[in-house]
Amino acid sequence: MNETNFDPVEIPEVLPVLPLKDVVLFPSVNLPLFVGRESSIQALEAALAKDRLLFLSAQKDPHAEVVTPEGLHDVGCVGVIMRMHKLPPPDGRIRILVKGVRRAMIKEIVQERPNYYARIEPLVEIPLGERKVELEAMMRTVKEMLEKIASHGKNISPEILIVLDEIKDPGELADVVASYLGLRVDEAQPVLAMLDPGDRLREVLNFLNKELDILNVQEKIQTEARGEMTKIQREYYLREQLRAIKNELGDGDPKQEELREIREKVELTRMPREVEEEAFKQLKRLEGMHPDAAEASIVRTYLDWLIDLPWSKVSKDNIDLKKARKILDEDHFDLDKVKERILEFLGVTKLRKKLKGPILCFVGPPGVGKTSLGRSIAKAMGRQFTRISLGGMRDEAEIRGHRRTYVGAMPGRIVQGMKQAGTKNPIFILDEVDKLGADFRGDPSSALLEVLDPEQNHSFRDHYLNLPFDLSNVMFIATANLVDPIPPALRDRMELIYLSGYILQEKIEICHKYLLPKQIEENGITSTHIHIDDEALAIIIEQYTKEAGLRNLEREIASVCRKVARKVAEGETGKVKVTPDNLHKLLGAPKYIPEGEQEKNEIGVATGLAWTESGGEILFVESTVMKGRGTLTLTGHLGDVMKESARAALSYARANAKELNVTDRMFQTKDIHIHVPAGAIPKDGPSAGVTMATSLISALTKQPINRKVAMTGEITLRGRVMAVGGIREKVLAAKRSKISTICIPENNMKDLEDIPSEYLEGLKIVPVAKMQDVLKIALNTSSSSRKKASSEPARSGGARARDLQTVV
Repeated sequence: MNETNFDPVEIPEVLPVLPLKDVVLFPSVNLPLFVGRESSIQALEAALAKDRLLFLSAQKDPHAEVVTPEGLHDVGCVGVIMRMHKLPPPDGRIRILVKGVRRAMIKEIVQERPNYYARIEPLVEIPLGERKVELEAMMRTVKEMLEKIASHGKNISPEILIVLDEIKDPGELADVVASYLGLRVDEAQPVLAMLDPGDRLREVLNFLNKELDILNVQEKIQTEARGEMTKIQREYYLREQLRAIKNELGDGDPKQEELREIREKVELTRMPREVEEEAFKQLKRLEGMHPDAAEASIVRTYLDWLIDLPWSKVSKDNIDLKKARKILDEDHFDLDKVKERILEFLGVTKLRKKLKGPILCFVGPPGVGKTSLGRSIAKAMGRQFTRISLGGMRDEAEIRGHRRTYVGAMPGRIVQGMKQAGTKNPIFILDEVDKLGADFRGDPSSALLEVLDPEQNHSFRDHYLNLPFDLSNVMFIATANLVDPIPPALRDRMELIYLSGYILQEKIEICHKYLLPKQIEENGITSTHIHIDDEALAIIIEQYTKEAGLRNLEREIASVCRKVARKVAEGETGKVKVTPDNLHKLLGAPKYIPEGEQEKNEIGVATGLAWTESGGEILFVESTVMKGRGTLTLTGHLGDVMKESARAALSYARANAKELNVTDRMFQTKDIHIHVPAGAIPKDGPSAGVTMATSLISALTKQPINRKVAMTGEITLRGRVMAVGGIREKVLAAKRSKISTICIPENNMKDLEDIPSEYLEGLKIVPVAKMQDVLKIALNTSSSSRKKASSEPARSGGARARDLQTVV
């Protein structure tokens, strides 16, 4: 340790420069520093080798390790090294105590290596002049404010206040006070550069006012915080006193009373052994917690879930197959296959007693009664009914729940549904299983794999409960509009039951039995106020709705009932009879116009049968032949499958040109155009080959097609007619369109068993195995038909713009 009491008389013109990172040295102030940079150590050694004087200037960038001459403030302070001490390795720095001597300014840097040397110019303060009284007042104000700041808790020792009280020079007082305020470099440097002692005192006074304001606000905040703590402590003491008073009165401890109630509920719930042990473990934890602790609320909520879940509560199945059949028939019209499968399950359950719950999946268009079927099953079995919607669900925690480590954690939707049902064997509907999503939070469909697997769901673990819950007695029923979006692994765990939708006759029956009575009651009228005949219902179904289900149909019937209810409310008497003639007055113009019947047999116009989501439809295929180079043009917004069917039909016609009395030259000199109205509606499917081939061959041979004959089926290049789907809907569409003869593939004859016999009356169903069989029936072979066909292209009878994609 080296120490000196050097009091310089003369300041040299050139001094080594010591850059300061985050502090400013003022004259008459002692400043401890740690010197570690190599250039700074060189400057320090140079000063020690001579007169111990340095020029200390603050860096403009306090983070810079290498300082350029431009990175130093011009105004600094000449200082003298009072003490020095080298720290032992590995630190290696030098600790010094520097005392400020005088303000100075850098004139120029005369040397940069190994350290900076600067030519400096000492700065002379502005004389006080006649301002002594003003400055004296300012000095007293500064000292008083310092005392106030010290009284507010600022770390200013009494010794410093005594030293400041002995200072009589305004400039020196300003410098010393500025150094003790802990100013930033950008705040202290302007003070150092001021040569007028009065200006320095005013600036320091501003900083003191600012510091005092900050301390006042800080003290206010601390006072409020202490008041809040005092309030909490007061409430605690009052609560303890209230508890003591209740004990004296014999009312008992509320906490102990609550714990006793929870214990009794746990014992009465008849939980499995593992669950009961966990419940008592959590109860013991709760006993050791303060009632107002945050974790106590979490444990209490967890125990409430364990108590409320139906661990052993089972609803007794009341299985009467005849009664169950009656309930299903009352709630749903037709759907015989679905009802048969449900009755089979009920029958096995009645005999077996303990049967693992099957997982059924009802697949069908919206509005066909998938969810309501589940409600009917619960009603027939005497079980509780609950449902959750899976549409748009993207978070796996929605199924498995959140872990209790998260704030606001809850069980998953499966456990919540079981709590809502109140028994461990409810009918559980999983709506919209085909609309599950997935994102970074997980895949809910994967979480459902455990729920819907009878081999695993006897020990389903929810993340919140973290205990096994038995789902094996639950009868899960999923619903979906489409099968393809359901992941294969999930689809494999379910038994798919298809609901294809209702045909016209079924919808009319449903209207009479269910929809119309329901809407009459909901709109406050009776059957004496309204009557809708079958023809009017048929028009509503075909021209005001376009759906496989019943939702829009029910809305239209509700609209008719509301208009009748308004008339009744206005005082009109009499029964309103809704007929085709006055229907448009109640519902407005029809929204959908059906295909019109052809007026005559035409060349190149074949009647096909198509399937849509709203049922069956007839579809006209038009073909025309014109001069050209043998190209085939396809229009009508056809899909790839229909385009391939058209090319296959053309290849069949060319391969059998001799039997069809068509010359090979015609295929080279004529262009063929096949069009399927309406052009704006997408169409695709595998069953248009027969219709396209018939239309094409008719245009080539100039033979008209019988307008009363409709057809469906796909053909091969060899002329075989292959089976297709949707026969039930297609046949009923032909009957509605007054078609007398239908050609269907021979292998589809078995599908006619699904159609009630009364719907087939008046129809001639012809099974066809080869394309020649279709041509014999469809083409008019009379001599008049062999005349040259009109050059005008064939037109369909009133093709309309459908709002659904057609699958043919």
